[in-house]
Amino acid sequence: QPRLVESGGGLVQPGGSLRLSCKASGVGLRSYAIGWFRQAPGKEREGVSCISSDDDTTFYEDSVKGRFTISRDRASDTVYLQMDNLKPEDTAIYYCNLDQFWGQGTQVTVSS
Repeated sequence: QPRLVESGGGLVQPGGSLRLSCKASGVGLRSYAIGWFRQAPGKEREGVSCISSDDDTTFYEDSVKGRFTISRDRASDTVYLQMDNLKPEDTAIYYCNLDQFWGQGTQVTVSS
């Protein structure tokens, strides 16, 4: 069974940047569509971005368009989420997703 591991979260001031990473054991990420989701306190988990398996087509939730960039490094088999111009409302636990499998999440806190 695949095991997904997210990293790169932290505390950042508004306007700052973070880069999240998703790596896996037991499966090659390069063969799958990968999604990033987030869950803020008291809210449902929501999709943020995803990247297709074949040609790396990308999709973004409206609130992050122009600020977040999803990418795939096939050599290292890692999927990234570059987050720029972060806002307090981006504060959440961010999860990497492959089919029905989820990582443990990484906390992103945007606060001054």
